[in-house]
Amino acid sequence: MKLGCVESVNLAVVSTAAWTGRKKSSGMDKRPTAGPTMFTADGVVGDTVVDRAVHGAWYQAAYAFQLEDLRYWSERLGKELVPGNAGENLTLSGFDASDALVGERWRIGGAVLRVTGPRSPCVVFAGFWDHPKLVKEFTAVGRPGPYLAVEQAGEISAGDTVELLDRPEHDVSVATLFAFLFGNREVTDRIPPVLEHLPQPWAEHTEKLLAGAQRGTVHQG
Repeated sequence: MKLGCVESVNLAVVSTAAWTGRKKSSGMDKRPTAGPTMFTADGVVGDTVVDRAVHGAWYQAAYAFQLEDLRYWSERLGKELVPGNAGENLTLSGFDASDALVGERWRIGGAVLRVTGPRSPCVVFAGFWDHPKLVKEFTAVGRPGPYLAVEQAGEISAGDTVELLDRPEHDVSVATLFAFLFGNREVTDRIPPVLEHLPQPWAEHTEKLLAGAQRGTVHQG
């Protein structure tokens, strides 16, 4: 089933600008690239991951964000945001990738990708957009876009179709999990079935939050 399409494939231009803060450098600034780009289990060929302490695991091989959400933030912030400006490798359109179920699988071009979970905003992201309140506002909007694992390596190009291959039986979307991780306990009862579809570090973190929710305490992701 066709979900949407790829508007742009984007690769990092490493920056050492002031917005990188204490990190000193960042690959957040990504720019559209022409021609096919290889997506592998180790990441996107030609991309650069600077902070490997929090990025670049196999379950973060690629990141996707919506063209429609870039337009939303452009209007909200009063600045033009273009493909790659959310730090995404894949700018998608025609469907809401944040509504994808954790664990669902897509075929795009020659690659097969699996949705692994939501992206969390950080101070470097806020610095890049020059909006100090971005972390709070991005979290409130709740459309984070998904991280993706690459199950089958292959080339992806702008214009490729995003095809749904299969979905798990649970109903936990990327947006729902993101909401839970950042304090929404109204969805607590829906979260346990997603644990088996999460990478181990994220599953362990989510289990701790579930335990806290059962004790009536509130934690933040």
